[in-house]
Amino acid sequence: MSNTINLQSVAQEANQLRQDVLSSLSQSLVDLESVIEQVLIATIAQGHVLLEGVPGTAKTTLCRTLATAMGLDFRRIQFTPDLLPSDVTGTKILDQANSRFVLQAGPIFCQLLLADELNRAPARTQSALLEAMQESQVTIEGETLRLPHPFIVLATQNPVEQEGVYRLPEAQLDRFLFRVNVGYPDRDSEIDLLELQESPPVETEQLCEPEQILKLQRSVCNVFGKKEMKEYVVDLIRETRLHRDVLLGASPRAGIYMLRAARARALLYGKDFFSHEDVQAIAPAVLEHRVIIRPEAELSGRSVSEIVGEVIRSVPVRDV
Repeated sequence: MSNTINLQSVAQEANQLRQDVLSSLSQSLVDLESVIEQVLIATIAQGHVLLEGVPGTAKTTLCRTLATAMGLDFRRIQFTPDLLPSDVTGTKILDQANSRFVLQAGPIFCQLLLADELNRAPARTQSALLEAMQESQVTIEGETLRLPHPFIVLATQNPVEQEGVYRLPEAQLDRFLFRVNVGYPDRDSEIDLLELQESPPVETEQLCEPEQILKLQRSVCNVFGKKEMKEYVVDLIRETRLHRDVLLGASPRAGIYMLRAARARALLYGKDFFSHEDVQAIAPAVLEHRVIIRPEAELSGRSVSEIVGEVIRSVPVRDV
């Protein structure tokens, strides 16, 4: 009984944090509430996020502002074609005074890392992130070093530009919990954005400590879900593999991530259990970058988001 009461208390705390973050960041970020919420869910679920959108849609500002609000140590890496893996992880240099090699830590040793324009770096440099994203550690010249906790990677890429970019390999895409599309604001929001530029800049207030984020992350696995809910998640994953327009469906890892993200969303909405609503809310962001559609379907104008929507609608919701 005490564990239930404790989780309900944590859920209320998480719900309040979500509302505070949305309220605070909406003062400086216009029409990005959905994106902010998805990044917050991924953070609590200990996942990483790929932010996809054209330049000028406030992706970098979003990451920096969110790090300030959550009290996380923030670093930014601008990925370029000449960036080396050691520029990300760091290297060992000779300390001539003591005649020994010492670690010069790279920018990856932080709590929230912005990998800006990730697809501009070659595969060798992109792979430097793989171990960090999956294991929360890096290996430098044979020595394995743990990264700070919490550790979240927010990466950006431009989906339109083709010159001077390298396609992210499927293995790396699969490490991202969510892919979130950051689109253009609507007309009224864009007018609000212009008016916001004429006002004094809004200082982002720190709303929590890293220890609170860690507590919420530890609580996610305790969010209750019936066996029928897990069956529903598996049915969604399997349906992506059966759809006539899909060449490659989602992997079992997608199901694990979907379950974790649904629990995190429920917690942030003040619940100690997750439901179909939570799964359906996060399913597109979990699935769309893991599903590869057939070339003929793409040529006929079909999109991944359209097909994932059909998958979600086709799987029956059972009473639980």
